[in-house]
Amino acid sequence: MTYSSLLLEIGTEEIPARFFPAVLDQSRDNARRLFDEYRITCGDIRSYATPRRMVLMIDTVNPVQTDLTKEVFGPSHKAAFDAQGNPTRAAQGFAESLGVPVSDLKVKKKGKNDYVVAQIEEKGSETKKVLPDILKKLILSLHFPKSMRWGAGTLSFARPIHWILALFDSEIITFELDGIKSSNLTRGHRFLSPASFKIKDPSSFGNLLENNYVHLDPEKRKKIIREGIDNLFHQSDARPLMDEELLDTVNFLVEYPTPVLCSFDREYLELPKELLITVMKDHQKYFAVQDGEGRLANNFIVVSNTTSDNSETIRIGAERVIKARFDDAKFYYHEDLKKSLFSRIDDLKQMTFHDEIGSIYEKVQRLTAMTEYLADAIIPALKDKAVRSALLSKSDLITGVVREFPELQGVMGSYYAQHGGEADEILESFKEQYMPHALGSPLPKTEVGALLSLSDKIDTVASFFSIGHCPTGSEDPFAIRRQAMGIVSILLDRKYPFALRTLFDRALNNLKGLPFNKRTAQNIQNFMEQRIEFIFSSAGFEADLILSVLPLSYDHPLQSIAGRLEAIRNFRKEDIFPDFLLVMKRVFNIIPKKDLPAVNTSLLGQQEEKMLYDTFLSMQDELIHACKKEDYAKGLLTLSLLTTPVNTFFDKVLVMDKQEKIKINRLSLLTDIWTHALLIADFSKLL
Repeated sequence: MTYSSLLLEIGTEEIPARFFPAVLDQSRDNARRLFDEYRITCGDIRSYATPRRMVLMIDTVNPVQTDLTKEVFGPSHKAAFDAQGNPTRAAQGFAESLGVPVSDLKVKKKGKNDYVVAQIEEKGSETKKVLPDILKKLILSLHFPKSMRWGAGTLSFARPIHWILALFDSEIITFELDGIKSSNLTRGHRFLSPASFKIKDPSSFGNLLENNYVHLDPEKRKKIIREGIDNLFHQSDARPLMDEELLDTVNFLVEYPTPVLCSFDREYLELPKELLITVMKDHQKYFAVQDGEGRLANNFIVVSNTTSDNSETIRIGAERVIKARFDDAKFYYHEDLKKSLFSRIDDLKQMTFHDEIGSIYEKVQRLTAMTEYLADAIIPALKDKAVRSALLSKSDLITGVVREFPELQGVMGSYYAQHGGEADEILESFKEQYMPHALGSPLPKTEVGALLSLSDKIDTVASFFSIGHCPTGSEDPFAIRRQAMGIVSILLDRKYPFALRTLFDRALNNLKGLPFNKRTAQNIQNFMEQRIEFIFSSAGFEADLILSVLPLSYDHPLQSIAGRLEAIRNFRKEDIFPDFLLVMKRVFNIIPKKDLPAVNTSLLGQQEEKMLYDTFLSMQDELIHACKKEDYAKGLLTLSLLTTPVNTFFDKVLVMDKQEKIKINRLSLLTDIWTHALLIADFSKLL
């Protein structure tokens, strides 16, 4: 069989770079789904994009649909045939409606009854006949973070569509979408080759675009950008700060990338380097440059969307723009230095944290109280500095630089604190208070920074839960999940001896004037346990293992939960584990879910139950001591001493004795054993 090739190009106004590359994955997945739905086999589906075009290419497409055999159920067997087996009018009408002879009808069971069934052979159509429907559905299936409508049409897309190119081999796939007719025409670079031109077949598409100043493949553009930037420094010790996130963004801003080296006045290097880099990266999409000693240089790189012939014009324009942006930053920075962070605290009363929660000033008061409590227990020697850090931590939010560049909160606070003569611990804590920014990203390195970050996140979670703003589904506008992940990560990293219940109870009590109740506390607990489960799962622990310790995770320090997980995972490898686990489950399965009286030793009549009780007493204190010391490996070995006595007890003793008081006494003994086992884990959850 000779396969065909397919090309679809959607030409648009410039689509925002942040919409890519997710939409490329989406287009491939949707295309695969549609081709499967229409019974068309095909090879690899490739997707490409530039700012003003999205392209889908498939080199091997079956020119015909796969044939379909389907069964159609008709009337019941009793209704379709009489007592002599002759077809009734019902059977004849059913067969005629499907165009099959009555003699071809078969009988099949469906549910409890028999029905007549007709097998219909549906011959596959030519692929080109169904492609118009497929391609229209594909275009309409694409979803973007934001879409728009234009003109008098009803079509919604990321940006207005100007042309659609659709070819199946050399044949145009004709369809119309909101007044836009498909064709074999495409366009080159908007400025370097703006005229339309024909594409004869998909195989020539890429080369013709190259000839018209469009590099279609994002990977090729990225390679061109990297090599172009490297060539700018082949005779220099200076090096670009190759930010991968910025590279991905720039890659979808251009069709014909040409890196251009530019410079700015050295006087701007007196500004904080983070401020300069932010202006260049986030606001202008320029790459910063550092000298041979790793210091920020007075150069930057702009990736232009034109040929090298225009580099000088690009350089002059970019340098003029960056000077204006740096002048603004310089003005804000020097204005900010005129007022200390401490003197700005009262200004935070005018800055709202959340309409229902209150001002930033009120948050700072809660943050300070929580930090003081934590520092008292963890770093009494640095308590004053930790409290000072909490008190000043949000003052930079009211500064001109942070208002203009919100992403620099904390970082600028550190510079302003340094200017004000604050201690080094405070400077570092300002930078670390928003860490971690995501699961797996760097955590605070300093003790003061860790406590400040922890206090901030705990207060944020407690505050939003108190007003009923709990994350649901994919909705989490205040990034509460990220805050919770940070809490768990910091507690595990620093091995702080705090239980989450203690921390959140204190945080809720600090919320003066805000409503909360037992349900609020329970909602927080459920939410935090989900985050704990996710983090331990991400660390490679088995699901059943995590579930066995999860009930303990809110009332015990998290490092002790991690210790339990490690100990049980190692104990699972021991030969005695299967028998031990079976014993624990036998105990769990028989004990009642209610309070029982203490064991009455005078009611222990049989030798086997006395032996079990004596063994339990002999190891009880050792087990408790091991758990207090967080030596869970020793605790498990101690608990495993009960394996043989419990087995013997079950083999020789009738737990459910006819005498109620003896039965209850034996159940009380088993309940005591289970209660002590729960000091380590709920072994009933283990598989």
